Amino acid sequence: MYHAIVFLPLVGFLIAGALGRFIGARPSEVVTTSLLFVSCLLSWVAFVDVAFGTGATRVQVAQWFASGDMVVDWAFRVDTLTAVMLVVVTTVSALVHLYSIGYMHEDPSRPRFFAYLSLFTFAMLMLVTADNLVQMFFGWEGVGLASYLLIGFWYEKDSARAAAIKAFIVNRVGDFGFALGIFLVFVLFGSVAFDGIFPRAGELATQTFRFLGFEWHAMTLACILLFMGAMGKSAQFLLHTWLPDAMEGPTPVSALIHAATMVTAGVFMVARLSPLFEVAPAAQTVVIVIGATTAFFAATVGLVQNDIKRVIAYSTCSQLGYMFVGLGVGAYSAGIFHLFTHAFFKALLFLGAGSVIHAMHHEQDIRHMGGLRRYIPFTAAMMAIGTLALTGFPFTAGYFSKDAIIEAAYVSHRPGAAYAFLCTVIAALMTSFYSWRLYFLTFEGKARWGAGAHHQGAAAHAAHAPHVHEGVEHHGIGGADAEPAHAAPHEHGHHGDHTPHESPWVMLIPLLVLAVGAVVAGFAFKEAFIGHSYDAFWKGALFTASDNKVLEEMHHAPLWVVLSPAIMMVIGFALAFWMYIRDPAKPAQLAAEHPLLYRFLLNKWYFDELYDILFVRPAMRLGRFLWKTGDGRIIDGFGPDGVAARVVDVTRGVVRLQTGYVYHYAFAMLIGVAALITWYLTTGAGAH
Repeated sequence: MYHAIVFLPLVGFLIAGALGRFIGARPSEVVTTSLLFVSCLLSWVAFVDVAFGTGATRVQVAQWFASGDMVVDWAFRVDTLTAVMLVVVTTVSALVHLYSIGYMHEDPSRPRFFAYLSLFTFAMLMLVTADNLVQMFFGWEGVGLASYLLIGFWYEKDSARAAAIKAFIVNRVGDFGFALGIFLVFVLFGSVAFDGIFPRAGELATQTFRFLGFEWHAMTLACILLFMGAMGKSAQFLLHTWLPDAMEGPTPVSALIHAATMVTAGVFMVARLSPLFEVAPAAQTVVIVIGATTAFFAATVGLVQNDIKRVIAYSTCSQLGYMFVGLGVGAYSAGIFHLFTHAFFKALLFLGAGSVIHAMHHEQDIRHMGGLRRYIPFTAAMMAIGTLALTGFPFTAGYFSKDAIIEAAYVSHRPGAAYAFLCTVIAALMTSFYSWRLYFLTFEGKARWGAGAHHQGAAAHAAHAPHVHEGVEHHGIGGADAEPAHAAPHEHGHHGDHTPHESPWVMLIPLLVLAVGAVVAGFAFKEAFIGHSYDAFWKGALFTASDNKVLEEMHHAPLWVVLSPAIMMVIGFALAFWMYIRDPAKPAQLAAEHPLLYRFLLNKWYFDELYDILFVRPAMRLGRFLWKTGDGRIIDGFGPDGVAARVVDVTRGVVRLQTGYVYHYAFAMLIGVAALITWYLTTGAGAH
């Protein structure tokens, strides 16, 4: 069964990728989607069997390689953590495949697109079933490759190519740290297999390691290096800059990458390595601080974004910060619980955004929408459910998981936990505000699209979010991510006078399924993930030290702590309602009164500009110096253009002597004889 779960997406990739141009687009869609649904069904069977049944197992596929003391097997580690990730990955991927049949129906490269989707899914399944760090790294890099291909799918667009390269390079920065962490783990433990590492983690709790001229606590150093990989893959603060640009890919890609798969790989990795992090408290503090900072930072940027997909992307970034806070304070199951619930409502929001873009003929700027609830009521209802779950409305999925993390941060005694509690509570308010801002601007109020409404809504257009172009990166602020490549050129406002229309059923069914998950996933599984059924559900898949009582203590948090996320949610909703329904001129007024703050947030804290100054330009200057001076003047100057060129010149001169006239050769012989006699006489070679 586990072989089928992992390898069926690979089969779909090979069929669609190798035979797609011969069998056609529709068979490619049907084959890849059908195989994913089979894998999804088997994953749910495995989830029930493992989490609520017999427990963990190990499936040996083959021995990958052996080199000295390093023996790396290709095996599937199947425990509750794996089962949870299998369900998340295959469910979202199967629904994205189905949704893409409708969304990409006009694209001429559908076989390639579906092949990439299946390759991405296979790589992610390899990652989450890994039995050792090397296999995990293989899946890790496979996900990076597939995301590069998907983000740059419309490679005719300069912005798509640039976004794909940016995502690839930024992830390599994190992956370098991840690789160093794997090397260090092997040096410390003599093994990369989890069964060889985890039982001995406590033995090395006090060991030191010399690195870069300093003595480090070995486990702290290893965990920080491993967490660097998670920072890149999960778009955490400082390595987050690739995430918003990844919106250049088709919307189903955004749902797949940012909802349940690639960006959650780092969360899964830290949870899987919980035995190591439990004996490295300093590394856990780093996780807490980075996660809390990400939750706050991304929420502030999401407040002013105008592209419907970018708002949701920064929401993803912020929610990933919540997950790492949960992991850092030791509530690993709470972090994974939020990963589980987040997958449903964030995939719902991304696919709902795709339905809006489809209805608006590829318009993505929420300032050019409005009043869509009357035209696409089903999509509006699904987006409302996703928004309620994201903001933590009582008894939705996000309510149980997000609140658990906030409570865990409050009761934790680890350094940085108080900072995390403050950041996550404030981020909850901002999450509610920007989520309802998006909903109100998109679905409520007057229509700001169409030929008639374009001029009429000009004032409202400016009021909702004034244009500020100073310092904005080349993608622009809103609507510059227009898709797909075959669509008409992007214009302000709606294209022509076409009335917005509801998406086809093949796109709406995935929304309905995800909406059910967004409503019931939290209530249905809260006892298993973080409640009284914790031990029976996890069966040791997540390790917590004996002094880690955070899961018990969080259930006894003060009432004001328990109510704080709900209060923030209500305040955020009220502010959004006031500013975008009751008094639509207020946002423009606030932006005009605080232009520096508005530009700071609109330009994403200027991280792209800062990295351009600190890294990109110096790297370009260094490359130009090595090219012009190093390669051109020195290597070529002394090499092909220097010594070699002089040899060519000499031989060219010698060639001229080969005239073919006998008297020229006789004259040369005469000169030679004269030179020989002269040498003989002047050196006295003949004197004895």
